[in-house]
Amino acid sequence: MGKRPGPVGFGFFAFVKLNIFRTKFSYMFSKASQYAIKAIIYIWTQSLQDSKAGAKEIGAAIDAPEAFTAKILQQLSRAKLIGSVKGPNGGFYADESHANKTLKDVVRAVDGDSLFSGCSLGLNKCSEKNPCPLHFEIVAIRQKLDHMLTNKSIKHLAVEVIKGETNIKRILQS
Repeated sequence: MGKRPGPVGFGFFAFVKLNIFRTKFSYMFSKASQYAIKAIIYIWTQSLQDSKAGAKEIGAAIDAPEAFTAKILQQLSRAKLIGSVKGPNGGFYADESHANKTLKDVVRAVDGDSLFSGCSLGLNKCSEKNPCPLHFEIVAIRQKLDHMLTNKSIKHLAVEVIKGETNIKRILQS
């Protein structure tokens, strides 16, 4: 006789947990948040060099569709994470009034609080008193995520890009 399979639910929850970790750390942000993060860092890199950037330029720089980029920039501007000036010498910019903004502010402006709250399995009544099978693991992940997203300002991240310590462009393999 062969080995007996483990409990019915174990394999499923191990799979779900593995995929949540893969999702949280490989693709933890929505596409909109990914573009927003790259866009706002790009805007900061331009602003630190006394330049504004238009939606078309930003979209090209972050490899995003222009219309989608424009929508994201509008959300970031409404949330007062960046500024904008209309006209021939206009564009998007960041200044000292935006200096303390963090990635958490960006993700919230674009996607709301869904990444930071609610049940990861979509249950309505998941809580400390009535937890889903993943509740406590997700709480720990969210605490680490919160720390990571609030640890450095966007301006600081842009300075790292300017210095060549990090990059916001996809690295293409040869």
